[in-house]
Amino acid sequence: MELLTTSEAADYLRLGERKLYELVAEERIPCSKVTGKWLFPRHELDRWVMSGLARPAGMSTPEPPPIVGGSQDDLLEWSLRQSGSGLASLTEGTEGGVARLLRGEVAAAAIHFHGDTADANIAAVAAMPRLSDAVLVGFARREQGLLLPPGNPRSLHGLADVLSTGARMAVRQRGAGADMLLTLLLAGIGAQPQDIDRLEPPCLTGPDLAAAIRTGRADCGIATRAAARAAGLDFVPLARESFDLLMRQRTYFQPSFQALIRFLSQEAFAGRAAELAGYDPSPAGQIRFFK
Repeated sequence: MELLTTSEAADYLRLGERKLYELVAEERIPCSKVTGKWLFPRHELDRWVMSGLARPAGMSTPEPPPIVGGSQDDLLEWSLRQSGSGLASLTEGTEGGVARLLRGEVAAAAIHFHGDTADANIAAVAAMPRLSDAVLVGFARREQGLLLPPGNPRSLHGLADVLSTGARMAVRQRGAGADMLLTLLLAGIGAQPQDIDRLEPPCLTGPDLAAAIRTGRADCGIATRAAARAAGLDFVPLARESFDLLMRQRTYFQPSFQALIRFLSQEAFAGRAAELAGYDPSPAGQIRFFK
């Protein structure tokens, strides 16, 4: 540990000694008093200066934690474990994951945007002004659809049936990809989200939504085919979507993500995708977009 005297610390920080003493008296600077003399650990002064660093838009912390935020996905969570990447997951929806990525709170975000463009994920990332060094890595294409109780007792075959029968629908939170898909599909039949009988509060993940249907709290909801199979529910397909990993360019080259990307090319990954159902693993590991 390198310890600086008062005069050395003042020179190091380019402050007058009087100002330094004021900071000490106000307990606003790291220091320690030893045998009547103030000493300043240099590395703590460095941290003190960095803690007040103003960052312009688009600049993130150098090393975000090894966490993949964003959308929940069973195949992704299994892959993080099996690949030995050391990456953890924090699932709270597509937009929530992107927001954390921009703040430097996660290393990557799992996303599945929906909109009027042919490739909604690429369009969304290209339009993010605060993410000027983005890499979009393909993970899989997934089936999304209506989850229904076994036997489909209300004979629901689409959103038009949900509206006409007044079926109660479990929904996801705002900013989740499934919520974007619901809004898009409703618009296609001239309806709006407020037209459906919604189960409140929203379900935070696909498995949560499946549990609401399995326990009878809701008649249907939108999630993946894999979520339906895991819960023993019926499934009516509605859309296929790209499910991708969004990160900054420097993150792509970190050992943890390289370990994950290598794993995506292995037979075990394709085999697990087939077991879970509803996945096309062909985009896995491909760089789909960068800027």
